[in-house]
Amino acid sequence: MKYVILIHSNPQPWGHPTVDHTEVGRTIPVDQRQQMYKEFDELLAELQASGEFLTAEALDDPASSSVYRWEGKWPGGRPVSTDGPYAEAKEQLAGFFVFDFATRERAEEIAAKFAGPGDVIELRPVM
Repeated sequence: MKYVILIHSNPQPWGHPTVDHTEVGRTIPVDQRQQMYKEFDELLAELQASGEFLTAEALDDPASSSVYRWEGKWPGGRPVSTDGPYAEAKEQLAGFFVFDFATRERAEEIAAKFAGPGDVIELRPVM
């Protein structure tokens, strides 16, 4: 079954990896952050070798987005565009990974490894 792991964060300034740009992330000594990156790269290599890793993307600053909403009643309404970000929220969607896991338990095991300082991780099955 396919799962998406969504990374929610609020880096200031916006950037990737998000841990380098969050308040809590900047408190982690550089050598420890380098170790975290190494372990994460090893995890991704393992997932790629197993065929579970499908794709991933880091997303640009939410301020660069456009939001489209329906204005008016149907019929006769119209889509209206406004500048982003999408929502007034502490965390914004920073990126995503798509995996193909055999079980929900495996998906949960891997999602837990994505949790890091300053980020909120969401695991969601793909329909």
